[in-house]
Amino acid sequence: MQNDDRIITRRQFVRSASFAAGFFVVPGAFAQELTRAALKRTAWVTEGPFYPEKLPLDSDNDLVIVNDSITPAIGEITHVAGHVLDASGKPIKNAVVEIWQVDHNAIYLAERDSKRGFDANFQGFGRFQTGSSGEYRFRTIKPVVYPGRLAPHIHFKIKTPGRDPWTTQLYIKGYPGNQRDGIYRGVGDAKAQESVTMDFAPIKDSRIGELAANFDIVLGFTRGG
Repeated sequence: MQNDDRIITRRQFVRSASFAAGFFVVPGAFAQELTRAALKRTAWVTEGPFYPEKLPLDSDNDLVIVNDSITPAIGEITHVAGHVLDASGKPIKNAVVEIWQVDHNAIYLAERDSKRGFDANFQGFGRFQTGSSGEYRFRTIKPVVYPGRLAPHIHFKIKTPGRDPWTTQLYIKGYPGNQRDGIYRGVGDAKAQESVTMDFAPIKDSRIGELAANFDIVLGFTRGG
């Protein structure tokens, strides 16, 4: 797997501005998506205890490859992408989107000093600054459960100028442990849970079984409001 040329390199992924668009944007549908998204604000979910105190030197949006290593992280490669929008559905430019999650062995980056067996080829944390349409994209792995939680998830923190950071978590639609997870149940009613629960769907024609999750994040304010 280390030398499989079907795996896009870190450099290719980071430089490809249109990579996510090929999976997530349907021509002519973007304005309609913004209108629908404005009606369903994304639920706030607690940050949790594992935001890394010391950020890695490599903190780009590709969590699967660290620096220029040829060895990818273990796990199901997943492309997570979407847009950051205000409450009226308008895109938020220059928002900083940060994500962090456990590796395939259920170990957070913040725990590596105290635990053995972590995947050194998994970055564990990444960030991306949104463009003019509020878009963001990451390449990571499908999240797995870890002790104390029954719902696999990816943590998100959104930083926008002049406002406090805002956090949420992305969950896997249909995962059987979701409703048995205390934090997931605490998100709110079915509509609130739906706003943070997305399909992790196979990417058609991917020869290595990649997945894609489309997660538009709608914040609870309008620009200037």
